[in-house]
Amino acid sequence: MEGNLSTVTEFIFLGFSDLQHLQFFLLILVLLIYLIILIGNSLIVAVTVTDLMLQSPMYFFLRNLSVLEICYTSVIIPKTLSNLLSERQTISFLGCATQMYFFLLFGNSECCLLTVMSYDRYVAICNPMHYSLIMTRKVTIRLASVVWIAGNVVAFEQTVTIFMLSFHGSNKIEHFFCDVIPVLKLASTDTSLNDIINTVLTIVFIIFPFVLIITSYICILSTILKMRSAEGRHKAFSTCSSHLITVTLFFGSGFITYMRPGSSGSVDTNRAISLLYTVITPMFNPIIFSLRNKEVKEALRKLLGSSRT
Repeated sequence: MEGNLSTVTEFIFLGFSDLQHLQFFLLILVLLIYLIILIGNSLIVAVTVTDLMLQSPMYFFLRNLSVLEICYTSVIIPKTLSNLLSERQTISFLGCATQMYFFLLFGNSECCLLTVMSYDRYVAICNPMHYSLIMTRKVTIRLASVVWIAGNVVAFEQTVTIFMLSFHGSNKIEHFFCDVIPVLKLASTDTSLNDIINTVLTIVFIIFPFVLIITSYICILSTILKMRSAEGRHKAFSTCSSHLITVTLFFGSGFITYMRPGSSGSVDTNRAISLLYTVITPMFNPIIFSLRNKEVKEALRKLLGSSRT
């Protein structure tokens, strides 16, 4: 596999190879976190589907976010758990391409969805009199469709351009899943075009959405500060704070990962940052949105209460 003329048919993950003595601890920890992600986000989906009080566009988009989080983590964590149970942490060439495609699909879609959610909050707070006219059911469904379609198109194009490259050298990925930059490092041919594509997509799916979100929140903050009612200001802040915390965690780790030069950062640093946006943030999102939202907390009480009876 290491020979210069051999074609790579599988990849070996080195993400946790230096933590052999902690394999069992990592397995239990990652498994528990994954269960929290599945249960927490599934509850969010359940309450936003069943509770009649949670049928507004805000909760429709929150439901989409929870579905994305479940899918996003399910692309990475089960394979990571499987590798932690085996001596050789490997993935086939096709498996790596598949994992990257779905990782990019759900990751890019989440960037777009968080931007759409900020627009929804902007309309609700800055233009409340026309909110129901602007954010109709048809509009919200179309926005959600655009989010998923855009993520799919870009993920397919990016994955194809990467795995059409030649891989004839090392097959050892310095990561725990098939992310773009670690895989590109193993290509045997020129990757300058891929680097340009990655830069453009980083601008389109990270920088541009983040700028739109910040712009929305500047307008939102300006409107909130002009409110005369303290109760109104508190309610407006509470509906935005959960989303803003999620945006900070998700885009912050994205900036650190994809805005650095490809060769910068140690394996430990890259692993820690990747764990933040692939595992930790999806675990905290259901907690953030439920604890800071009275309607969701009440809906959860009713759902859990009815399940006990």
